[in-house]
Amino acid sequence: MRLVASDMDGTVVGNDGKMSGRTIQAFRACIDAGVDVVFVTGRPPRWLQPLRDQLGHTGTVICSNGALTYDLESERILDAKLLKPEDVYAARDIIRGLFPAATFAAETVSGFKIESGFADAATSELLGGITAEPFEASLPGEDVVKFLAREREISPDEFLAAVRPAVAHLVSTTHSAPTIALLEMAVPHINKSVTLARYAAERGIDAADVVAFGDMPNDVQMLDWAGYGYAMASGHPDALAAANLVAPPFDEDGVAQVLEERLAALRTA
Repeated sequence: MRLVASDMDGTVVGNDGKMSGRTIQAFRACIDAGVDVVFVTGRPPRWLQPLRDQLGHTGTVICSNGALTYDLESERILDAKLLKPEDVYAARDIIRGLFPAATFAAETVSGFKIESGFADAATSELLGGITAEPFEASLPGEDVVKFLAREREISPDEFLAAVRPAVAHLVSTTHSAPTIALLEMAVPHINKSVTLARYAAERGIDAADVVAFGDMPNDVQMLDWAGYGYAMASGHPDALAAANLVAPPFDEDGVAQVLEERLAALRTA
């Protein structure tokens, strides 16, 4: 075990935005043992507070499902794979043809853009009072980190199954919200595993020496790529199918349990 790569939400961060003390201690123990730790998340850089405030993490974070590589200490984007606005508009039109009631949002380097109807009472506070406006007004010439589509009358898996093949020539599509039909789209062929593999290669680390954790469809490629891919027992069926190992569920500190066992094995090796 030379590198630990972990998803955040549903894997080590709960719905309350908190990491358990046991999980924090396990990650710190990895770092103290000389094991590289990188977080690989669908979150944008502005939502990394649990890593900084609770864990005291200052390393690299792979954000937005692999589209951004971010240095948490310097608060600087190291690398970005961005969608062109014209591809965003084209994907939007295709999705709207399939689901006329769909609403959209776009994560850019400068902020978050939403169309009218995208946010609801539960998400408005999280979005911090962002003003809704048409993309043609809010994205003039600005490249997009992550494009999002939301539908309220269908399940997340059904939405993904219908949209992914229709827009595959324009964007890669996944989802990470267990109960909300919210699709996340990026540059074609960009996902967590692609950027993680590059991160590992730059450090001379083979996939066989990587332990990865995740719980949702946006973790599938990463769990398949890593030598030791652990899906959370509490995770999505697609994540469980992709992984070669299963960690105990999130609410039992599953990641911490696995890391404690692996660190103990390293000490006795």
